[in-house]
Amino acid sequence: MAFIHYFTILTSLLLLLNRPDSASATTRKLAALVRPPPLTLKYHNGPLLNGNVTVSLLWYGKFSPTQRSIIADFIQSLNAPHAPTPSVASWWQTTERYKFGSGSGSTVILGSQILDENYSLGKSLTTSQIIELASKSQRKNSIHVVLTAEDVTVDGFCMSRCGIHGSGFSDPKNKREKFAYAWTPPLVAPNGDVGVDGMVINLATVLTGTVTNPFNNGYFQGPETAPLEAVTACTGMFGSGSYPGYAGSVLVDKSTGASYNSQGVNGRKYLLPAMWDPKTSTCKTLV
Repeated sequence: MAFIHYFTILTSLLLLLNRPDSASATTRKLAALVRPPPLTLKYHNGPLLNGNVTVSLLWYGKFSPTQRSIIADFIQSLNAPHAPTPSVASWWQTTERYKFGSGSGSTVILGSQILDENYSLGKSLTTSQIIELASKSQRKNSIHVVLTAEDVTVDGFCMSRCGIHGSGFSDPKNKREKFAYAWTPPLVAPNGDVGVDGMVINLATVLTGTVTNPFNNGYFQGPETAPLEAVTACTGMFGSGSYPGYAGSVLVDKSTGASYNSQGVNGRKYLLPAMWDPKTSTCKTLV
């Protein structure tokens, strides 16, 4: 069983953390006076993913070893029990509050990594080509993630849609074997490697949606053709006091000035989006 995922996030959402705005304090005070109604993602009685879920990566285009390690460390941080708090693992634990039937949530495992540095399908891709790339990984019961380099364009990226997901078959003649894929493009940022940090946000969004709504009949709000899911229902929210349009207060690394709200393996720090908590019907942040 599997699922299809590709999701993106606009760079402007990242810039909200650092962009000064003279009216922002007043806006936040006014917004705090208005309590939004509880956000509810309806459960549509479909299966969720539990147990061990392997994430295989296909790197399409040129990525440095450092960039690849940032993503790999993030995946390994999802179930790292001894990372400093607030941790990536504690963020992922919110998925355990969803109805997994007899299961107890998902344990994400880093699988194989394939490098396609020669752009085998060119530098301009269609959705069907993303699926073709994802199918190169033959591992069953895994999520196949396609990560495209900054010089690769994908048809319709944040024009007609920024992300959808569904299911696909590794062999069209065999309707019993499905595979999952994800497409995550980088985001161009003015400093550091925020582009790869943006990929982490995309990947976090994709993995959460995959686990809680793998076949378009799990948890979501709205039409299944354009659903709001566990993280996309909380767009642009990263820290305490956040609401749609304001990212909230996050932690700041004293040595680099970078914004973050979670920590992972190998001393990594990440900025992870809020996730809808089914027990409180609110968008939950780590800080």
